[in-house]
Amino acid sequence: MCFDTDARPPLPPIRGSALDAREVTLTSRDGTAVAAYAATPEATSGAGIVIIPDVRGLHPYYEELALRFAEAGVHAIALDLYARTAASEPRGEGFAYESHVLRLEADAVDDDVAAAAAHLRGGVERLFSIGFCLGGRISFLQAAAGLGLTGVIGLYGWPAGPHRSGLPSPADEASRFACPVLAIYGGADQGIPVEAREAFDRALDAASVEHRTVVYDGAPHSFFDRKAADHADASDGTWSEILRFVGVSG
Repeated sequence: MCFDTDARPPLPPIRGSALDAREVTLTSRDGTAVAAYAATPEATSGAGIVIIPDVRGLHPYYEELALRFAEAGVHAIALDLYARTAASEPRGEGFAYESHVLRLEADAVDDDVAAAAAHLRGGVERLFSIGFCLGGRISFLQAAAGLGLTGVIGLYGWPAGPHRSGLPSPADEASRFACPVLAIYGGADQGIPVEAREAFDRALDAASVEHRTVVYDGAPHSFFDRKAADHADASDGTWSEILRFVGVSG
């Protein structure tokens, strides 16, 4: 699991007001109804972001993260990953996500992200994706999905090699990337070795893709959690990196 069930995102350094935050239902290309949660800023920065969750799908962590982005002036929408395989009710600690991870299909995932992007597109000037863990891998791959994104962000997303979901390796797809990449990792993350990070960087370099890789020494997987007081500096730094990347300044 990426985060503990009671994890919640750190607060951004820029705090404004959200005009609206609510559950929405998206329609994917094949007609599938996709649960999502959207938040609208009171004062927009012109940026919008699609939030792609970890293995739990649309967890309260990501609903609150959408609200936090809105408070920083960013239109945000978090979507569920399991619209085709799991019921959409709230998922607690006992949610058995593994069977749903194994049934993910790359084209369907891309279509669902595209539906979330379409929900935001009319109201923003710059559009990004951000993902966490499994969602980080998916977010990286959106750079090759033809969505016209301004950039993609992954927090501790697996950047290279095979994954049990069968989703492609971002490093293998780097030659098709059409926008800049921000990759953020914990230096003490046992699941993403330095070799994987470096392989992704080499692939992006070879493809002449603009990118920034940030590694917080001593931070574990899933450090972006306001309960994780020992890694508060890494969380603060991550917010600054993200907001700078999407063009929001304090």
